[in-house]
Amino acid sequence: MPLIPEEPQIHESAQGPRASAAGRTAPTPRPVPGPRSVAAPRSGRPGPGPARPAPPAQRAHGSAAPASPRKQNRSAPQIQLIPASAEGALDAAGEAVDLLLDSGRAPGEILVLTTGEQHPWATHELSFGESAYWAQHDAADDVFYADAASVGRASPRTVVVVAVNGDSGDGAAQVLPVALGRARALLIVCGDPERINAALGAAA
Repeated sequence: MPLIPEEPQIHESAQGPRASAAGRTAPTPRPVPGPRSVAAPRSGRPGPGPARPAPPAQRAHGSAAPASPRKQNRSAPQIQLIPASAEGALDAAGEAVDLLLDSGRAPGEILVLTTGEQHPWATHELSFGESAYWAQHDAADDVFYADAASVGRASPRTVVVVAVNGDSGDGAAQVLPVALGRARALLIVCGDPERINAALGAAA
């Protein structure tokens, strides 16, 4: 059955709390560490070296405390569709991540995939080398951003957010079936509804 486009709000049913885009009070600001540099290397990074430039703008979030145990649904993950153009899919995915964090999801529970241009954060982190980039993924202590070509390397996470920001439908058709298998509880897809339904229908 085709997915019905929804407003950008996260529905998680038994898997976790719900967050509504309307009527939310402003979240308490999370403690934000200073810019990453040699003085505060990230886990899995090489030793001392030149200070890094400030990364592209991104929502600030600190390391969350361990989430309270949730009842795990061992069936197929929920799927939520957020309509967006190819140009707006990345922004829609960012808003979805914000809502997930506001609802109490730990950053390490979230994987973000792009079918077109890399997310700026992934581009920045890759500039320090593949080893350090994937060490962040393996540490699973922050939101991780990757492109569709890397989905096979990515480990499952509680929530997977896919930004269908490529002009061709081929990227969505290739990444969505794999992304569905990587999502333990929730798959959020931001992009053109017809393209997304066609890709998910082919995977069914």
